[in-house]
Amino acid sequence: MIIDHRTYTMVPGRLKAFLELYEREGLPVQRKHLGEPIGYFTVETGPQNQVVHLWGYESAADRERRRTAMESDPDWIAYRRKSAEAGNVQYQENKLLRSVPFSPL
Repeated sequence: MIIDHRTYTMVPGRLKAFLELYEREGLPVQRKHLGEPIGYFTVETGPQNQVVHLWGYESAADRERRRTAMESDPDWIAYRRKSAEAGNVQYQENKLLRSVPFSPL
């Protein structure tokens, strides 16, 4: 299993707007293509104005197949455009994590 660990840093004061738009328009499309996230979190300590979400895949090929399908979905394209126009996100960081044999996931 691999985990796609994504951290988004918001423009200060824009976290609520990001979450509202994402929950309404982004998450339904992601669920359609990616399934349920492993987790979706806001950061309480450390760097502020951050959202962290985790998505699980069987392999890198599985991730690529699902994300390629999502990227061509007109609803996802529309959401990405609205999100960019809203100017909520300041910075994004992605990490692919591979589980070790003794990991519970």
